[in-house]
Amino acid sequence: MRLVAAVDAQGEAAGLRAGQTLTNARALCPNLDVVEADPGADERALSALAAWCERYTPLAAPDPPEGLWLDLTGCAHLFGGEAALMQDLTHRLWRNGVPCRLAVAGTTGAAWAVARFSLSANSLSANTGQNGEASTEPRLVPSGGERAALARLPPASLRLDHRTVAGLRRLGIRTVAELARLPRSDITARFGPLAALRLDQAFGDAEEAIAWPHPPLPWSERLAFAEAVGAPEDLARVISLLAHRLCARLAEKDQGGTRFAVRFHRVDENMKRIVVTTALPSRDPAFLAKLFCEKLETVDPGYGIEVMTLDAEKTGPLGTPQERLPSVAGRAGRDGGAEIVRTLDVLANRVGPGRIWRVAPQESHVPERAVKRITPVPVAKQPAWVADPAAPRPIRLLRRPEPIEATAPVPDDPPILFRWRGAVHRVRAAAGPERISAEWWRSKPCEDEQAEIELVRDYYRVEDTNGARFWIFRAGIHGGRRAPSWYLHGLFA
Repeated sequence: MRLVAAVDAQGEAAGLRAGQTLTNARALCPNLDVVEADPGADERALSALAAWCERYTPLAAPDPPEGLWLDLTGCAHLFGGEAALMQDLTHRLWRNGVPCRLAVAGTTGAAWAVARFSLSANSLSANTGQNGEASTEPRLVPSGGERAALARLPPASLRLDHRTVAGLRRLGIRTVAELARLPRSDITARFGPLAALRLDQAFGDAEEAIAWPHPPLPWSERLAFAEAVGAPEDLARVISLLAHRLCARLAEKDQGGTRFAVRFHRVDENMKRIVVTTALPSRDPAFLAKLFCEKLETVDPGYGIEVMTLDAEKTGPLGTPQERLPSVAGRAGRDGGAEIVRTLDVLANRVGPGRIWRVAPQESHVPERAVKRITPVPVAKQPAWVADPAAPRPIRLLRRPEPIEATAPVPDDPPILFRWRGAVHRVRAAAGPERISAEWWRSKPCEDEQAEIELVRDYYRVEDTNGARFWIFRAGIHGGRRAPSWYLHGLFA
């Protein structure tokens, strides 16, 4: 059985309603235009609409199946007040073919109820329709006026289920005011805890948590323009202005940011976003503006940008830097580490942080496993290399050991000459061997005896007659099924 999920205004005028069978709907309207419901697409569209509403507030969340929550605390004055903000939002939504009913109140429950069940934009009305019809004019409930605004609305405006609403109707309760006069214990005993909870939430006597897609950012700056801008130099100036404002606030709290984002809200209702990251907390406005301006070419302003915001999405403590002591020549020393960090920040934001790395030591006796890749944060915070004079390591380690042809006077001695990449090297001096075995907890049991023997390596440091120094090893030991083989693994110079 196929059911009607939703109908438009013309369908409602023809007597169609959500929940009836498609057969009955076609009987009422033979020329009915049916579109398959796609709840997943509806959810994605609602989430996208919530993200678009971030031009008004950073706290915007979908309220399925057709609603949105907007927390306008501290944002309305940027648009000339709550009434002006609502008018602007209504105009934009209708201009894009999105019918809407808006309400602003001190509680989420009151705003939800007034937006869906209040008929008048200027005064409350007792003539609310049974189907919850409401005016498309935005409603503004004054602070503390939630009880009066909900008094004459039906209990369904409290987001109660149909069974509870039907039970209240059988008891003769037609308005929220009548329900509020009942003792909370009687409401809970008869209809469960939800009815009393929704009533308290609507009146502001109980808190209601909303799952915001983005946590509230305390470090944010916003600038709206009387006329849309789009020239790169104008956008760069605005970024510099926002960076100075944000960094000044960060400095007041001894904070710095490691991840910053600029959002560009275009007049065609699209939003573009660029992000920069730093290895250490930073609050240098000129440096941040430089990082952002290098990415401005990726921003398409379209017909113009009307709102820009700068957010510090990740922050950390950053005290006032101490001036370095003067050098011997009498000039102030420069912090080379800071210059390195800035260079790394510039490179990481140009080519991507995943493409910038450095090597660091790793606990392993196997040479190819003794190093790892890490992010290029300052050297002072990286693990230090511990040199073992008894076991020096080459400056350059080959990606893979390369086989060589070696000649040794006796099996366990270092070679007297070897051939590598077609060139013959005569050994003048050698030191070793240094035996390195594979890690037993990593190696798998080997059925082949020779494969097990080759897990043992004897390394030699050799120098040829030209002064070049090499790190070579013999894999395996004598007495196996086949003779040991020689490899070159690194270069000392």
